[in-house]
Amino acid sequence: MGKRSAVRRVRAEYNARNGRDTGGVHLNVIEGGWDPIDDGSQYTRRKKRGPAANDHHHQQREPREQPRDQAYVKNVQPKSEGQAKLMEAIDRCHMTLALGPAGTGKTYLAIAKAVEYLRAGKVGRIVLCRPAVDAGENIGFLPGDMEEKLAPYLRPLYDALQDRMSAKQVKAMIAEGLIEIASVGFMRGRTLNNAFVVVDEAQNCTYVQLKMILTRLGWNSKMVVTGDPAQSDLLPEMSGLSPVADKLEGMNGDVGVIRLQQGDIVRHPLVAKMLDVL
Repeated sequence: MGKRSAVRRVRAEYNARNGRDTGGVHLNVIEGGWDPIDDGSQYTRRKKRGPAANDHHHQQREPREQPRDQAYVKNVQPKSEGQAKLMEAIDRCHMTLALGPAGTGKTYLAIAKAVEYLRAGKVGRIVLCRPAVDAGENIGFLPGDMEEKLAPYLRPLYDALQDRMSAKQVKAMIAEGLIEIASVGFMRGRTLNNAFVVVDEAQNCTYVQLKMILTRLGWNSKMVVTGDPAQSDLLPEMSGLSPVADKLEGMNGDVGVIRLQQGDIVRHPLVAKMLDVL
């Protein structure tokens, strides 16, 4: 029924009640129609519903399901016996040295553990440290501040961090100081408390440098040192990783020294084959 028809019916009923001539037409007022006295009400025309639509309309509506949380954290699982020993040593010891060939997951597991400890609130920050040594070529001076200068050397650490969290989160945490980028040369005199320290490419550190950085360990902190003694960019016999690992290995389990083998390589299978002949 249209709005005008409802008005005519109401007027006719009103005239009939007051004794006016209705023209011999008997009109009835339909309840639930438009009320001209109620100015705040609005008349809305309803669409016709089919039988299926009416049945569905009369059914009780089920409550809408709450949106599920899609966020999750990937759990890192060891892919070899050596990786399992490395992850267990990181949890057990305050200091762990991981020595092994390329592709054994030394850096990735260290970063994964650092992010896990930071998210769990076990440490207050992550300190990434790496020697600024070129791989056989000198590219000259780099522009920018210290972080920008060290960015090319720390690219593998950034890649591992961004695999564990988004690039936006990594950038925000660096700005807040939760993730710190440091060079080996600037670690002298510091005490790293409540931190998870990752020293990558330690085969490019001398014995004196490693001794200095290992003694930076503070309270409620963990330190993981990774490196491949067979791929040092220093002059022969200058790398201090192997001598330091040999001496710390006899500290009755206070320091974990894990030596990964070629069977622990998780990169392309060709990497393990090449290391057999190179």
